[in-house]
Amino acid sequence: MLDKPEMPKAYEPGEHEDKIYAAWLESGFFNPDNLPGERKESFSMVLPPPNVTGVLHLGHAAMLAIEDAMTRFARMNGKRALWVPGTDHAAIATQTKVEKLLIKDGIEDPRRTLGREEFLNRVKKFASESHDTIVHQVKKMGASLDWSREAYTLDEDRNKAVNTVFKMMYDDGLIYRGHRVINWCPRCKSTLADDEVQHKETVAKFYAFKYDKNFPISISTTRPETKLGDTAVAVHPTDERYQKFIGQIFEADFCGQKLKIKIIADEAVDPAFGTGALGVTPAHSQIDADMAYKNELSFIQVIGEDGLMTAEAGSFVGLSVLEAREKIIESLRNSGLIEKEEEVPQNLSVCYRCETPVEPLPKLQWFIGVNRPFKFHASVHAPIEGIVEGQEVTLKQLMQHVVRTNQIKIMPEQFVNTYFHWIDNLRDWNISRQIWFGHQVPVWYEPPPLTPPPGWEGKIFVGLESPGEGWIRDEDTLDTWFSSGLWTFSTLGWPDKTKDFEMYHPNTIMETGYDILFFWVARMILMTTYAIGEVPFKNVYLHGLVRDEHGKKMSKSLGNAIDPLLAIEKYGADATRLSLVIGTSPGNDMKMSEEKIAGFRNFTNKLWNIARFSLMNIDKVDIDAKPNIKSDYDQSIIDKLENLKCRVTNALENYQFSFAGEELRDFTWSEFADKYLEVTKIEKDKSQNLNYILNTILKLWHPFMPFVTEKIWQEMYGEKNFLMVESWPLARQFEDHTEAMRNTDIIDDLVNKVLSRRGDLKIEPKTLVNATVFVYENETAKLLERNKKNILVRSRMEDFQITSQQDSTFGTTMVPFNGGSVHVSFSMSEEDRNKEKDRLTKELENVEKYLVTLEKQLSNEEFVAKAPAKVIEGLKQKQDEANKKSTGLKQQLENL
Repeated sequence: MLDKPEMPKAYEPGEHEDKIYAAWLESGFFNPDNLPGERKESFSMVLPPPNVTGVLHLGHAAMLAIEDAMTRFARMNGKRALWVPGTDHAAIATQTKVEKLLIKDGIEDPRRTLGREEFLNRVKKFASESHDTIVHQVKKMGASLDWSREAYTLDEDRNKAVNTVFKMMYDDGLIYRGHRVINWCPRCKSTLADDEVQHKETVAKFYAFKYDKNFPISISTTRPETKLGDTAVAVHPTDERYQKFIGQIFEADFCGQKLKIKIIADEAVDPAFGTGALGVTPAHSQIDADMAYKNELSFIQVIGEDGLMTAEAGSFVGLSVLEAREKIIESLRNSGLIEKEEEVPQNLSVCYRCETPVEPLPKLQWFIGVNRPFKFHASVHAPIEGIVEGQEVTLKQLMQHVVRTNQIKIMPEQFVNTYFHWIDNLRDWNISRQIWFGHQVPVWYEPPPLTPPPGWEGKIFVGLESPGEGWIRDEDTLDTWFSSGLWTFSTLGWPDKTKDFEMYHPNTIMETGYDILFFWVARMILMTTYAIGEVPFKNVYLHGLVRDEHGKKMSKSLGNAIDPLLAIEKYGADATRLSLVIGTSPGNDMKMSEEKIAGFRNFTNKLWNIARFSLMNIDKVDIDAKPNIKSDYDQSIIDKLENLKCRVTNALENYQFSFAGEELRDFTWSEFADKYLEVTKIEKDKSQNLNYILNTILKLWHPFMPFVTEKIWQEMYGEKNFLMVESWPLARQFEDHTEAMRNTDIIDDLVNKVLSRRGDLKIEPKTLVNATVFVYENETAKLLERNKKNILVRSRMEDFQITSQQDSTFGTTMVPFNGGSVHVSFSMSEEDRNKEKDRLTKELENVEKYLVTLEKQLSNEEFVAKAPAKVIEGLKQKQDEANKKSTGLKQQLENL
């Protein structure tokens, strides 16, 4: 036991949070290797790495609040809790940002001017400086990450893992190099994976025309400029309008460009869409490219990587896409070839980074073949059930299998169908990028001889290092998601055999936003099941997006964005965290406002004041305090606390964070503060109970609001006793409603009914009343007798009499409560009595006048016959209520 501490009157988050976090860091308890006690079970999770150049936004804050709650809960439950931090090099985003800064500084073409090595030095320097900013911001949220294990998607260890997996996939025939139509961003000057292409709703012009006057078929398109590269027209095989042309080749003069067009049949063509005939441009559409492979069509690239028309576009060379479109339409219009022109809605494909329209272009790229069979590498450590070593599978089959067999559980379940929709339609993954910042493709090309023989291609070497002098390394880098896809196991030391990998993989859970289910979660499943033959994690918890109070997306341009760092500065980290957890549910977007955060700041202060009042009534604080039951209210509050422990523990074990927080808030505010603390002012001698309850709720609240709970704990037990490593309160089997809880419900209901009756009678707070209490059972009488002092003080009564015989003279002034009924009476001066009589008389007169009006309406036969039945029923109900009120007022007047 320790002497009773004196807490400051107010809790100021800004004065304590940084000091508390520094103390946590110094303790070393974020590292599971340093945790006290014997811990047999592991909990592991990786932080979805924020962009190294990014800043903390509310989405990050929500993620941190949820994940920290998971980690602290696991740590207090005696698990080896590991939460691995890290940052993402975010290749395209970081390189683009640095290029903009260099251009602003006067370097017009940074890459060409500086060269690869110097340019990368500038990018790395910028990333390193930015790293400290985002890490500082993460720490401000109170995230209990093991910083000794911090990783970076572009550091040496991750590079080793990336190159190892690349070679494994290449050797297994999964990674290949091919000339394919890919998504190209002319601004970022790089390829994009299919899921990095976003779609923007817009309006486009839809044209129907013929290539020239002699062409037998009219086509329809929103992109006339690409028709310069057409090599076919596709029609539905059953479309009678075009059946006779299928298989024929026609020459056309399209705006001065000579074309050879083959008419092909394809069931994907909709005969009712446009003219029912589509110009096929193999070089500028993945769908058209597939048709070209089937029908042996040629590829003509008319748009270049710079977004300008190529020499293959003839007289339109050098024009932008839009300029070429305008000139082509003008030419078609002048030639009288346009048959129809209308505006239609369009989902425009844009780059997910810069929103520049994406151009499908043919390019030699590196791909991962998701439908290519390979021999499965099974894990000995944590094998995937249902697939054995050497079994022939595809990556797509692996991704489907582990989710379909519940070896990975996705929460909420609504996203399981979304996952399968994406996986079932998955195309080969384009993994090479035409930028310099990132993991360089580990491929070397044999140096050409001085005089290469005809058809010489040279050897290709794939490995961790160059095979020899003169070999030329591929200049492309890998998609950021390639390295991020290895995150759960590369952060644990793989490909080396490490204790961390054995102990913490697969991860217990992956928590992230539903918006990157495809970008990242699915790729981690792909890469991990392939590379190590395990699932990356057992559970996936998807949180929603944070929107403003009206449900709109937050953005600086709209002026509705809330900066979490400013919120922390103004309201504290605990209030910010609670606002992002309570009132939310997995997979659903959450509405956020500054008022919501301010409300939880008030609750933080409430908890501080509860603790302060409790400590004023605790004799000596005891970290192992046990309850001391002396009254119905003692037993009731302890029973309710046991119930709370069970509900909160069960909720957190099932990732129901909002429910757990709401249960805690209701108990802390309503049961403990509003009821029990008031009882302690009457019954006294509650030191042990207050100590036990305070200890327990601080532990239960700690995963949600770690700073204020840790500060209160330190006030109670000193700075060397950390709440973060205290044991989670064990919950015993509980009853929904114990006898003690039923007893206090009866007392509370009686008190509330007396107080309500005082209000009805307009009795001044200082005036004490008397009451006659009728009870149904003798046990209720005993209950009220032993809690008489409590009842008298709380309901401001002078005395009450208990009877089992109901007095009919009280009539409707008897107010029912849970266990009987009560009649309230009070003494007053002659002057007050006359005032009350006048008030009641006037109120009775008004009620009588109202009854006369109702009687006239209901006795009017014509009105009753015409009025709707609901109206008549409503009037009769009002008449009954008015009669009861009249009777009650008359009885009150008689009793004065």
